[in-house]
This record gives sequence, structure tokens and C-alpha cells, in this order.
Amino acid sequence: MGRQGDGVDVAVVGASFAGLTAALFLARGRRSVALFDTGETRNRFAPASHGFLGQDGAAPDAIRLRGRAEVLAYPTATLREARVTAVEGGPDGFRLTASDGSETGARRVILAHGMRDVLPPVEGLDACWGVSAVQCPYCHGYELADRPTGVLMSSRKDAFHHLDLLRDWTGDLTLLLDGGPLAEEDRRELGRRGVRVEPERVAALRHERGQIAALRLASGRELALGALYLAPRTEPASPLPALLGLRMAAEDQGPHVAVDEAGRTSAPGVYAAGDLARDVFGAAAAAADGAAAGIACHRSLLGMD
Repeated sequence: MGRQGDGVDVAVVGASFAGLTAALFLARGRRSVALFDTGETRNRFAPASHGFLGQDGAAPDAIRLRGRAEVLAYPTATLREARVTAVEGGPDGFRLTASDGSETGARRVILAHGMRDVLPPVEGLDACWGVSAVQCPYCHGYELADRPTGVLMSSRKDAFHHLDLLRDWTGDLTLLLDGGPLAEEDRRELGRRGVRVEPERVAALRHERGQIAALRLASGRELALGALYLAPRTEPASPLPALLGLRMAAEDQGPHVAVDEAGRTSAPGVYAAGDLARDVFGAAAAAADGAAAGIACHRSLLGMD
């Protein structure tokens, strides 16, 4: 069982799908675990979560709160609604400082605070994000199917990936260059596929409660749209990976924490799980990562790794 006295066996920073699953496995291993949660989840803008078996169509926050209650039913699990601002020390002697100045000792640390999407400066995009302006067609494509759909180009790789993938959801596609370049060869290829190309810079989205009706271009001209896909820049939702000096993996959209198959980071005793540690995100993947990190962390405490 977990060590008694100052601190806990494992501190988990972030209490959404990855963090809660990690905590659940540790609590079932009869280890003491302290969860830290700010409630600022990446998926809080979406009205429903899809593709998570047994929870398809449920609100992300409802899933999170139900999972939190399940974890906290175990006597060795506790929750603090606080932001962790610093992690110091090493294995068997970490010390976490919260925004209220309090400190918590831990033998191991799991970072599961996720990533933050940095949206381009398009008027109305914030209100539509997670509703009709989205990134993942597996998460939202079924509900947005058969609408006039735009793909906002951040890079050729991301744009063409979306255009290829979206063919099973809609045949009405427009690539929005947002004032950027496009090779003539690519333009001809898109024409053969029936994809329109709009070169003008995107200024705003006209919408009704997050449902896009049209896209306004810099010239004032409007383009009828019902859905918009984009791959925004991402960054860790907390500065902790940088403060800990963790090795990062570079991706087109932004870096995430580099981990092995068990969620171990470059810092001994520190694990990472969920969106923070992968370039492919989603509720099911985050929960799987949390399970792997929780089990690896437990094995480490037993001296098995």
C-alpha cells in the first residue's frame, strides 16, 4: 500500500480523461494519489464527445465529472481544484507548489494537463470552435456531414490530409488559402477532385450560436459555409514541461512532450499522458494513455521498472 506520512505516492496534474484514468488505476492498486484540476479542459468548447465507447454523444464535462466521482470513491484518491505552478525535486522526493502557495509531496508525478489550441485571429471563430469550426472529423464529422465545408490552410500537409479524409463526410469542399500560396500543380489536382480554392484572406465567420452560416473574406465578399475544419497551433496548457526541462517532440502544429510507450518522460519519475504526449488526440486515446502511465507508475513504485 501507499506510504503514509508527508505527501502521496503519485501526484496527477490534470483531471480529465487521461489524468482520471491514470488515477483510477493507481487507486485500484491501493496507492495514494492526489489529483490537481483547474477544469480548463481542451474539449470544454464541444457540446458532445464522440467515438468514446459507452459515452458517445455525452457532454465531455459530464463524462469528466462522472469519472471524477468514480475515482474519488476510492479512499486513497483526493482532489484539489488548484493549478500547479511548480514541480521540484526528483523520484521519491517531488514537491509540487499550487497557485495558492500550498505544497504537496509526491514520489512520482504524472502530467496530464493537456494542450491548448491557439486559434487564428478570425472574428467569430471562438464562438464556433468545437461546434461547427472543428479539427477532427471523427469527433464531429458525422454531425457536420453534407454541409458546404471549408478547410482553412495552415500548412499543405494538414490541409490536404483534411481534404482527403473529408470525402466520406461531404462532397462540397473549399480550400481556404487565407492569402497564402498554392503551387499550380496542387491547384490543378484539387480541380480534378472537385475541390474549390478560395485565395482571399479570411476575416470573420457569420454564425448563429456557433453554427456557421457564412464566411466573410477580407474584401467583404461572403462564402456560404456550414462547417469549417482547421488545424490550429497547439501548446502545452501549463508551463510545467518547460520548467522541468522535458524533452519535446516537434510537430507541425507545435511540440508535445516526448514519452516512451509507458508514458515516461526524459525526467526520472515524471510521466506524461493524453494530448500532452501525442500528436493524435481524442478521449479514447487519452484514456488509454492514462492507463498505460498509471500502470507504469505503479510498477515503478514497486521497483519493477
